[in-house]
Amino acid sequence: MKRLPGISSVTNSVQLKFAATFLVLIAGLIVLLNTYPTIVSRDVVFASKQNSLQTQAGVMSSALSTPEELSSDTVQEVMSFLDLRSLTRVIVTDENAEILYDTASMGSGVGSYALFSEISRALGGDIVCYSVYDGKAFMTREAMPIKNGARTVGAVYLYEYDAGQASLIMSIQKNLRNITLILGAAAIILMFIFSRALTLRITELVRATKIVSEGDYEYQIKTGGSDELSELGREFNNLTQRLKNTEELRRRFVSDASHELKTPLASIRLLSDSIVNSDNMDGETMREFVTDIGNEAERLSRTTEKLLSLSKMDSGIGLSDDKLDLKHITEKTMHLLSPLAKEYHVNISTELEQGCCILGSEDLVYRIIFNLAENGIKYNMPGGFVRIKLFRDSDNVSLIVEDSGIGIPDEDLPHIFSRFYRVDKARSRDAGGSGLGLSIVYDAVRLHGGSISVERRESGGSRFVVIFPACPEEKSE
Repeated sequence: MKRLPGISSVTNSVQLKFAATFLVLIAGLIVLLNTYPTIVSRDVVFASKQNSLQTQAGVMSSALSTPEELSSDTVQEVMSFLDLRSLTRVIVTDENAEILYDTASMGSGVGSYALFSEISRALGGDIVCYSVYDGKAFMTREAMPIKNGARTVGAVYLYEYDAGQASLIMSIQKNLRNITLILGAAAIILMFIFSRALTLRITELVRATKIVSEGDYEYQIKTGGSDELSELGREFNNLTQRLKNTEELRRRFVSDASHELKTPLASIRLLSDSIVNSDNMDGETMREFVTDIGNEAERLSRTTEKLLSLSKMDSGIGLSDDKLDLKHITEKTMHLLSPLAKEYHVNISTELEQGCCILGSEDLVYRIIFNLAENGIKYNMPGGFVRIKLFRDSDNVSLIVEDSGIGIPDEDLPHIFSRFYRVDKARSRDAGGSGLGLSIVYDAVRLHGGSISVERRESGGSRFVVIFPACPEEKSE
């Protein structure tokens, strides 16, 4: 298959953006899962240890609050009744920061002075408590004053080094890291699979668009599923089908228009060549040839005029928004057609109501009435009739044109508004028809927001029904 330019770059760009977006999301989730549980667990341990040490320090401070001066023996006796197994170190000082009791496993500091900032602040009356986590252990310190009434007589200092809970948190963090790495790798693989599948469908749409833009309106996309891209594919197929139909109509229109213009031109050229090449043509024959040339020229003029009218209507040129009295326009049109009706021995009758007003172009409405009535006269039989009715029904104005003519076969009814379509081609050409009159009628009615339909009369002939929306003033009245 031919490689179309631009598709690879478009696909790569979309796929790259799609992949980059998901990679950022996955990375963010991995970081969040590896940090948030650890932070929450650490804060829970901090709160638990601070509460525990503060409770133990409070018990010790209360037990050591006596009216007597603190001494090593007194403190040793009180502390012997307390459970200190969970604590790494316990220090009790007097009011001068001299250590009276110390549980340090290596070198007790009894008799020396405690130079810890926590003890100094506790002797000043503050309760000090904080925890530190260095990734290997939790280190919690608590210092509390010993009161004798309002007087501070000493301080209690507690220190706990806990590697067990730190190890537990590290284990949880490691397990989370392993799980998130596995999930992240799986998510990345799935992301690439889904992004590839998505961009392949986008690639197919881009490739199909370029194929159709080169003129291949037969191309269709294989669609399946019910998501947005599948719906887009179905709409694309519908669009290409409409483009195909439009292209077929355009080609047929150009072919028919060329044929319609070529036929009178060929006749004019043949007749003019006959006049030029004849040395002794009598006056009567020459007048007949010139008359035929004039008729063909008139036919050519009518065809080009109708083609110009269709072109203007296709582009919306010439459509005004005037208030029109259909009764007046119909009467004027019938007056212009009365000589043609006499020529064909057809009777014209009208039933026109007052107040049938619409908004639109008088010239286009005149063409609607003229073409329908003219067809009814030309394709009729001697002694036949053309009847025109005009009335208003609620918010609409109805125009009915019926005749007693040759009628339209059922198989031709769906096509009579197509351009250059003729029911009886031989008779249409004899009557000077080009197959454009009803197309002009259809387009003009559509431009006025109306509708037109046709049916066969039971007693013979045809009935055309045109419905226009009534003008706003008529509605309000």
